[in-house]
Amino acid sequence: MIAAMPQPAFYIFKCQQSAPPGMPKPSCVSQNNPESQELFGYMAQQLMTKGVMGTVQPIQTSCLGRCQQGPVMLVEPGHTMYVDLTKEKIDRIIDEHLIGGKVVQEFVIPEEFWGEPTDPATMAR
Repeated sequence: MIAAMPQPAFYIFKCQQSAPPGMPKPSCVSQNNPESQELFGYMAQQLMTKGVMGTVQPIQTSCLGRCQQGPVMLVEPGHTMYVDLTKEKIDRIIDEHLIGGKVVQEFVIPEEFWGEPTDPATMAR
């Protein structure tokens, strides 16, 4: 009998949107920022190295709508949006938030760019 795969405790949605060269709009993966091109692979490698890859599921996404604050990633559960990512910030997010259980507030998107989610029921026509 095959053992059941446990449900992940966290899902990390990492924006991998890359604007074409010459586009004025910022993007989370940029030709002008070589480190931004390595962040998803680096994060996955760190999760494996620390032995938590099974319980933390990294997912590559397209635009998450916060391009000005990029590179960004969203950690669920919790709706925690981390911004201006670097390898050093990812290390701390893994150690302090995902393993340690404490959100790294200094890397979280400012409230004026995020705020509380809107209930779809209030918007439905």
